[in-house]
Amino acid sequence: MGFMDSKRKVWINGQLLPESEAKVPIYDSALMFGDTVFEMTRSFNKEHFLLDEHIDRLNASAEFVEIKMPYTKNQILDAIEEVTEYHNNIFTSDDEHRLMINLTRGLLGIYENNVDFPVKGPILTIANFPLKWTVSGMSDYFFNGIHAVVSNQKMIPDFLLNAAVKNRSRLHYMMANIDVSKMNLERAWALLEDLEGNICEGTGSNIFFVKNDEIFTPKPKNMLRGISRQYVIDLARKNNINVYEEDIKEEDFSSFSEAFFTATPFCMVPCFKLNDHILDFRPEGGIYNKVLSLWSNEVSVDIEKQIVNWNKEKDYSGNNSTPYKFKN
Repeated sequence: MGFMDSKRKVWINGQLLPESEAKVPIYDSALMFGDTVFEMTRSFNKEHFLLDEHIDRLNASAEFVEIKMPYTKNQILDAIEEVTEYHNNIFTSDDEHRLMINLTRGLLGIYENNVDFPVKGPILTIANFPLKWTVSGMSDYFFNGIHAVVSNQKMIPDFLLNAAVKNRSRLHYMMANIDVSKMNLERAWALLEDLEGNICEGTGSNIFFVKNDEIFTPKPKNMLRGISRQYVIDLARKNNINVYEEDIKEEDFSSFSEAFFTATPFCMVPCFKLNDHILDFRPEGGIYNKVLSLWSNEVSVDIEKQIVNWNKEKDYSGNNSTPYKFKN
């Protein structure tokens, strides 16, 4: 299915428009300031996963940055249902939904009455595309793992900008990816520290460590409190796996036997190395395999197999950078 004949549509302030016609003006505060809050979700068997949690976080982010949400939660859920039903008819049978929900403040006041754009005030867009795009090429991570590397780029601390707000002002993530790309390491993803040297998160993902069959993850400060992160914590504890939220520094890496990243699209991907510390990669009976299996059972989808099968179809990624990797 080519770009021009995709038939995909985007819900934008109450209208379902062809993807190529869904527009936000160049004078929007989003482009001028990165002044956007957003959520991205996924489905399992075409059922949206943890959707209430994502919409609640979207509303909390909007409230924090004082963008007036133009729709109630029920109206947003109704719009998502409309978008979902439409795309169910054009997606292939094995596609999963990947929602991208953006809320912008709208036209800056100096342009509001002077430009030819009919929408005034906040703009809510709900796009939907196949999840296989986002996880393209990730089979290699399941098979061989990720090299997690601490970047020289620091995390923006909560006292400067609350990292619990999911926003589009993410240049620090890109700078961390650029920094790690210059190290010329195989399958390397960036980790960011706070100003005190505590590990915070990846560039769009959270990090977990394993020691003595127990899970350790950074305290929920100076980082995005990922919905997948919380799901893994709850799932592990429900299955009698201890989880501790602690300050973790680079010097602690040598004490860990396993590590993995979590994020909505790929759920969990394992690490084979932390900086120079070589990990026990996916040991039989290990915590990573156990939790991934538990998650798969909970959603009735073999998460790893699904991504591997999609990756056999084609490489959907282009030549530009991704949220996790900088491409020069």
